Amino acid sequence: MKQIAGISFKKDFPFFGKNRYLRIDLKQHGDNQLLEDFLDLLDVEARKDEPTYPLREVLEEENKRRGINV
Repeated sequence: MKQIAGISFKKDFPFFGKNRYLRIDLKQHGDNQLLEDFLDLLDVEARKDEPTYPLREVLEEENKRRGINV
């Protein structure tokens, strides 16, 4: 894989281990939209098995909690 400035892989064992960590220089890549999209994707992947609820139910419950009659 081609080396990109400001991004490096770290191995679990020096020299012969598998790539385990990714180090990103945020001074070079901190404002990068691609980096933000990647982190969003990781968040989505981590939450993929969580239950989902219809928006209507969420809004109804929130209105009940706040005592709002709509």
